[in-house]
Amino acid sequence: MAKRGKKFQEAAKQVDSLKAYAPKEALELVKKIDFAKFDATVEVVYKLNVDTKQADQQLRGAVVLPNGTGKEQTVVVFAKGAKADAAKAAGADVVGDDDLVQRIQDGWLDFDVAIATPDMMGQVGRLGRILGPKNLMPNPKTGTVTMDVEKAVADSKSGKVTYRTDRDGNVHMPIGKVSFEADQLLGNLQTINDTIVRLRPASVKGAYIQNVSVASTFGPGVKVDFTQF
Repeated sequence: MAKRGKKFQEAAKQVDSLKAYAPKEALELVKKIDFAKFDATVEVVYKLNVDTKQADQQLRGAVVLPNGTGKEQTVVVFAKGAKADAAKAAGADVVGDDDLVQRIQDGWLDFDVAIATPDMMGQVGRLGRILGPKNLMPNPKTGTVTMDVEKAVADSKSGKVTYRTDRDGNVHMPIGKVSFEADQLLGNLQTINDTIVRLRPASVKGAYIQNVSVASTFGPGVKVDFTQF
């Protein structure tokens, strides 16, 4: 394992690795020990007792955080006619159809969220090899393939984040910035926790949530006592 820097080691000394902190206490500690020279992102990681080889135990979707993410999202929409006009009115940064597909095929990827109406997915599907690896491919499970482009754009602009279990059963999600008040981060974390709990697969036996930790971009992880939610 790579040797950690002095700043990380100093931050880690302030964390009791054997303790699971109350949610707000954990977030206050993450803010306190952050040492980045920029407004770092705070992320939560859930370790779940799921077998991702089983289709019904794969979690994937999106949730709108009540206090936003602290990041301005650039949103593109693949749509035609009235739906294209609606997307523009809702605040989408770039709206197009075949021209937008071609632009991306030519190498443009300066956006954070891609939304498409169902009738555009035939053309958008050609971008799978480009958008898929970057987790930008529109998908009905995350609400980014929809006829309600107004809501999709508004949600993306106001703090919508996507989640997906990795092959080890972990879910990583941003919950805001270090500059947020602890209560703002807590509100976002509570919303995520409610979502994770609600999505428990019926086939999971035993303890579902095994571990929860929060950390800033470069900071050490802080365990969260998720039983206190």
